Amino acid sequence: MNAEEGTGFEPDTGDGPSPPGPPERRAAAVRTAFAGMLQIRRLANTGQAAPETVPAPWELHRPVRAVALALEASGTAASAVDASGRRTATGYRVEPGTQPGTVRVEWLGPPGSGAAHEEEGELTRCACVLRELGWTALLYRGPRRRRFLEVEPPTGALRPDSR
Repeated sequence: MNAEEGTGFEPDTGDGPSPPGPPERRAAAVRTAFAGMLQIRRLANTGQAAPETVPAPWELHRPVRAVALALEASGTAASAVDASGRRTATGYRVEPGTQPGTVRVEWLGPPGSGAAHEEEGELTRCACVLRELGWTALLYRGPRRRRFLEVEPPTGALRPDSR
């Protein structure tokens, strides 16, 4: 999902077209959204020693959005697809994981882009970003030996399906 004029901010999941408009305008919107997320964390996690390092309840209910925002705010490139669904850019793709409340992060690119050779290093970098923000990010090897991250709430956090 990407932002479109007039529809509000949506973080880039890497599974749509590149965000429209000037890159500096997008960067400003991402900074504002990320600052808002950190402020929500400070308000929601008042009993924590480091409230900005613990996902807020809204993030646990919208983990794809929260993880995509964290990655985009870190400056990590998102993948993109054209109208026919062909990959046009190399970067992360965020999608729901196999279990409720989890997220899968892959490193994808167009054929011949070298994304498969970059994925271990780039996904390790993504995992570091997410761990700093309190998520549990585990690197796995899936079908055709392609790596991916499984991202889940920190231990002890209530998942949306566990209320």
